[in-house]
Amino acid sequence: MGNTKSWSTFFPPTHDLFVAVHSGAGAMASLPPKLSPFSLVDGRKALIFSVSILLASLLFSGLEVGSGEDGGDELFREILRDEAVSRINQLGKISDADGYLERTFLSPGSIRATDLIMSWMQDAGLKTWVDQMGNLHGRTNAINATAETLLIGSHLDTVVDAGKYDGSLGIVCAISALKVLKVKGKLEKLYRPVEVIAFSDEEGVRFQSTFLGSAAIAGILPPTTLQISDKSGITVQDVLRENSFDATDESLVWVKYEPRSVWGYVEVHIEQGPVLETLGYPLGVVKGIAGQTRLKVEVSGAQGHAGTVPMLMRQDPMAAAAELVVTVESLCKYPDKFLGYDEHCGFFGKESFAGLVCTVGEISCWPSASNVIPGQVNFTVDIRAIDDEARELVVSEFSNQVYRKCEERMVNCTIEHKHNAEAAHCDSGLSLQLKHATSSALGKMLGDIHSDVPILMSGAGHDAMAMSHLTKVGMLFVRCRGGISHSPEESVLDDDVWAAGLALLHFFDQHVNLLHF
Repeated sequence: MGNTKSWSTFFPPTHDLFVAVHSGAGAMASLPPKLSPFSLVDGRKALIFSVSILLASLLFSGLEVGSGEDGGDELFREILRDEAVSRINQLGKISDADGYLERTFLSPGSIRATDLIMSWMQDAGLKTWVDQMGNLHGRTNAINATAETLLIGSHLDTVVDAGKYDGSLGIVCAISALKVLKVKGKLEKLYRPVEVIAFSDEEGVRFQSTFLGSAAIAGILPPTTLQISDKSGITVQDVLRENSFDATDESLVWVKYEPRSVWGYVEVHIEQGPVLETLGYPLGVVKGIAGQTRLKVEVSGAQGHAGTVPMLMRQDPMAAAAELVVTVESLCKYPDKFLGYDEHCGFFGKESFAGLVCTVGEISCWPSASNVIPGQVNFTVDIRAIDDEARELVVSEFSNQVYRKCEERMVNCTIEHKHNAEAAHCDSGLSLQLKHATSSALGKMLGDIHSDVPILMSGAGHDAMAMSHLTKVGMLFVRCRGGISHSPEESVLDDDVWAAGLALLHFFDQHVNLLHF
C-alpha cells in the first residue's frame, strides 16, 4: 500500500511566517514569537486556515487530482506517481542484508539495482552504459547533438538500515519525467541532450570516502582513492576489478567529464529535514549545501586487566575517547566558549557558525572484552557548516583539544582526515527555473497557489556537492515525514513523488526543449 493519505496537508505559508531554513541535522524553521512549528496562524486567521486545510486536504488526498476533464492528460499520474512509487518500492527490496536495506559500492545488491534501473532507462527511451566507476548512465538524443548536456541524477547506494527514498527517489523521478516526454513524442525533440546518472557511491559507507561516483565524473577523485581499503583490507581497486573494471589511473580519466560539454546538473532528493513538513509544502528549492569534514580519531593506550590495574595508573583510551566525544559535542554546541570572535577585529561573527553540527557516528575498540582495559579505541567525527572557514576553524580547534587531552591522559592520538567537501552554492538562474517549474506543477495539481516555493539550505551532503566542481548545480527537495532519513522510517507521500516528477517534467518542457535555451 502506498502513502496515499496526507500526514502533512498542503497549505501555503501565511504572510506572518518568516522562514530562515537550514535543512539537515538539527534543522529548524525560524518562526515568529508565540507560534509553534505546527501552529502557524493566530486566532484571527483560524477559520480561514481551517477552511484552507480542508480544501487542500480534499484536493491532495481525497479527490482524483487531475483526472477526467480537469487536465489529467497533462498530469501523467500513472507514470509520475503510480509507476514511480512502485519502482521506488522495488529498489527498496534490493539489499545485501536480510531484514534491512543496505547497498554499498558495487555490492551484489548494487549490481542488481543497476540492472533494474538500466531496464527502466531503456523503457524511457534512453541509451545506457556503465562507466569505469560503476556509475549507470541513460542518455537522450537531441536536435542539437553538440549542445551542452544537462545532467540529472542521484545515488543508488544506501546507508546501513536505510530508508528506500534516499537517492532512489531522484533517479526514479528523472527517469519517469523523461518517459513522459517519450510518451508525448518530445524525447527526440529536446534541444540539448539530457543524461540521467545513477551514481555508484555517495554515502561512503564501505570505504568512508563519499562521492566516489560523482567525484570521478566531476574529475576531483584522486587516483590514490583506488588504494583506500575497507575494514576487511579490500581496496576500491580490488572491488572494481572484481566487477571487471580496469581500476587504473587512466580509467579515472575516462570517467571524467569535460566542463565545456556540460550545461548543468539537477538533483531531486528527499529533504532529510523537517522544514517542508512544517510549512506544509511538498517541494522546496535548495540554495546551498553545507561543507563537511570527516575525521577518524585513533586513541592508543595500555591494554590491561580490568581488575588488577589501579585507576591512577591506567592509560585508558576508552576514557580518553569518551572525553573527546563530549569535547566535540560541546565545541559545536557552544563554539563561542572555545573560539573567541570579534567582527571588528577580523574574527568570525556568530552567524558564521549558524547550522554548525558535529556527530560521532561510529566507535570501536580492541580487544572489546568486558574484563579488559582496551588498548585502542577508534571513532569518527563528522563536522558540517555552511561557512567553510568557520568549519575549518572548528576542525583545527578540535584537533588541538584532542592532542592536549590525550597528552594529559598519557595516551597516543592520531587524527586522519577521511573526507573534506567545501560548501556548494546552487546556481541562482537554475534555481529560479526549478522554482518556476515547481510552481507550475503544483498549480496544475492543486490550482492557483498564492505563495512562493520555499528556499532551503541543506545540512546533508549530496552528489551535487561534487558535481558543483564540474558545472552549475540546482536541487529540488521533496518533503519527508518527520524529517526522518537514513532510517527505515523514512517516508514520502505518493503525491509528493508525483509532484516532484511533474516539476521535472515542467522543467524539461518549459526550458530544455526551447531552441533559444
